[in-house]
Amino acid sequence: MHKNGTKDISKFFIAGINYRKTDAEMRGRFALSPEQYATLLNQAPEFGVQEAFVVSTCNRTEIYGFADQLAQLEELLCSQTEGCSKEFRERAYVKKGIEAIDHLLHVGGGLDSQILGDYEIVGQIKQAAKTAKQHQRIHAFTERLVNCMLQSSKAIKNNTRLSDGTVSVSFAAVQFIREHVKHIRNKKIVLLGTGKFGRNTCKNLVDYLGTNNITLINRTEEKATVLADELGLQSAPIEELSVQVAEADIILVATNSPEPTILAAQLKSKQQKLVIDLSIPNNVEAAAAALENVTLVNVDQLSKLKDETLAKREAEVPKAKAIIEEHTAEFMDWYQMRKHVPVLKAVKTKLKEIHTSPLYITLQPHHTACTKNTDEKIQKVINCMASKMKEQNQRGCYYIEAINEFIATGTE
Repeated sequence: MHKNGTKDISKFFIAGINYRKTDAEMRGRFALSPEQYATLLNQAPEFGVQEAFVVSTCNRTEIYGFADQLAQLEELLCSQTEGCSKEFRERAYVKKGIEAIDHLLHVGGGLDSQILGDYEIVGQIKQAAKTAKQHQRIHAFTERLVNCMLQSSKAIKNNTRLSDGTVSVSFAAVQFIREHVKHIRNKKIVLLGTGKFGRNTCKNLVDYLGTNNITLINRTEEKATVLADELGLQSAPIEELSVQVAEADIILVATNSPEPTILAAQLKSKQQKLVIDLSIPNNVEAAAAALENVTLVNVDQLSKLKDETLAKREAEVPKAKAIIEEHTAEFMDWYQMRKHVPVLKAVKTKLKEIHTSPLYITLQPHHTACTKNTDEKIQKVINCMASKMKEQNQRGCYYIEAINEFIATGTE
């Protein structure tokens, strides 16, 4: 990285694990809570990292950022996770430079999701970057890259059918319920966790199951109450969790706890129960799967669901990739021009010095001190120089040429 702020793209890395090589349990060992993420961002300089952000979802944990060595980013990430650096490196994929940029756009476009076309990942990346910026870990390069990803993702959403059908884990949960539970309106549903992911799940339950027999529970009771009032549902305080779970036919867990929030003992009953754990790490005690009255489903099982639109979505992948290539090229054009900014600024300063020099004033009989006309003339020369540098990248030649052009045109 240069002192003037221009980044060396060869030192931009992404290292991560996802659903392809790790199960939900292992991904849980590298998941970050909001508190852990904040600590990671604050401690980044201690690891030699000034610019970075982390995407931690049920499908993946990835760290993006600039570092002299990839190990700095890996150590930073693992400093806040249950899993260690050795475990991470054994399972991680790594990309740098333009390949890392391309990877982010593929992730944001839903092409690398556990469910093809999953659009929820866009909001998760956006929030991760927003948090990093609040901690001063996002600067010009990364902010521009995230914006490029958002534009690319929006273009894919608007110009392809990649997001048709079952395209999120929360909707897959609804599909699973619809296919496996009869007389759904007679069933009592409990949803534990009303954060952003829980809210999306709740709205899908209401929209697609046609039932309002849903009770919301959240550690912060007010969040559950507000959402319940908004959607015409019921809410209950966390202190009533055991009672509500005992009475429920269907329990969905969308919490973000390092320890199980639903225990096997709470599920023991003669009543048949469907329990869907949408959390990473898993927030339903593993022993619950052995109970005769319980069907326990996690995110990996939900992601294997197929729907009738999958083949159509797969056919849209080439269109999505073409959109990504276009936006990647635009970003690289911006990056290449940004490398020239110091030279352009230096030339602009020099032209202003020339304009006020006695020798120049002597050589220009029509010289005027009008700042507006001078600024416009200088900017025109700089724009022309920038275009030529973009095409041929001959910085020294164009430096001299710009000065000659400025002198030759005079001030009229």
